[in-house]
Amino acid sequence: MKRNRESEKENSAFSALKEHKCVSLTTYRRNGNSVPTPVWFASENDKLYVATEPGSGKVKRIRNNPNVLLAPCTQRGKLTGPTLKGVAHILPADREKQVKAALKRRYGWMMRVGGIVDRISGKKRNCYLEITPAK
Repeated sequence: MKRNRESEKENSAFSALKEHKCVSLTTYRRNGNSVPTPVWFASENDKLYVATEPGSGKVKRIRNNPNVLLAPCTQRGKLTGPTLKGVAHILPADREKQVKAALKRRYGWMMRVGGIVDRISGKKRNCYLEITPAK
């Protein structure tokens, strides 16, 4: 039974992204122009999770058009693999703990250091995105 679950995970729509540290998240402006942004992500149950600032451009663009493109990339945004289609949703605050935990499992101490720097600098809380494969 365990092998079936593992093979299902390997065959998921976003399985090609799991080996990478960053993905390019492409969102769309109202005029249709695309805006790619390299982001850290966590993956669970064939969904990707991303933390960002509540007032960021990506959040504003996703509110207007939830369709996104994802591709593995370097931290500077250079694409390193194929592009996949997805649909992004802004998560409610009650899902925050789950996403924070997934990101901490994936990036460890780097997420904790970022949180400390944010608190010291007075930065607002994060907003969390859930991205599912497009149908």
